[in-house]
Amino acid sequence: MSGNNPIKPGTDNQSSGTYKEVGPRGGEVNKPRVVNIDQGDRLPPTQKPGHKWEKV
Repeated sequence: MSGNNPIKPGTDNQSSGTYKEVGPRGGEVNKPRVVNIDQGDRLPPTQKPGHKWEKV
């Protein structure tokens, strides 16, 4: 965990980079999804409701 606040799926205008799926409070999840987005892109949906994204 990088210490950032988890970001909700669908949030746009995030800085470019790699984001990892985390639990509702930022904890590790089983088989997390990892995505790369460009500047201004929207974060995609997570595997389960309540999960969020964290920049790695």
